[in-house]
Amino acid sequence: MKTTIYFKKKYVLLFLILGLLNGTTFSQEDTKTRTTQYNIDKYSVAVSGYDVVSYFEGKAEKGKADNYFFYKGIRYEFTTAAHLAQFKQNPEKYEPAYGGWCAYAMGATGEKVEVDPTKYKVVNGKLYLFYYSFINNTLSKWNLDEAHLKAEADKNWRKTLDKK
Repeated sequence: MKTTIYFKKKYVLLFLILGLLNGTTFSQEDTKTRTTQYNIDKYSVAVSGYDVVSYFEGKAEKGKADNYFFYKGIRYEFTTAAHLAQFKQNPEKYEPAYGGWCAYAMGATGEKVEVDPTKYKVVNGKLYLFYYSFINNTLSKWNLDEAHLKAEADKNWRKTLDKK
């Protein structure tokens, strides 16, 4: 009887350890995918250091380099400790769509195109960023056919992530 209980405990412990290791593997895979597919600089900083929480307040503000948080391998910088705390509570809410690449380009061609972090739109609680130059304002183009471009961008982004 004692031997049976000992073996049961041993197997339960083994399965718990294997489960934790398996979860770690998935987390490492997720981090690797994010750091290879998301729009980050060589220091893993997202959105050129702009505070992703500030967009939801209607402004694009540059975060402070000493006020940051790493989320799944990507560094986010914030203007205030309050913004940092908000992000920590729900990072998925504040992360930009399509890994921070231009939403219009992702929808139109499936390409990963750099953005101007001051050109953005928050729709239904999601942050979208856009490329901008003197002759090309992709936010304006996005607004002309948003529903179709968003549907295509969603599909193209899933394909991008599947490539790993």
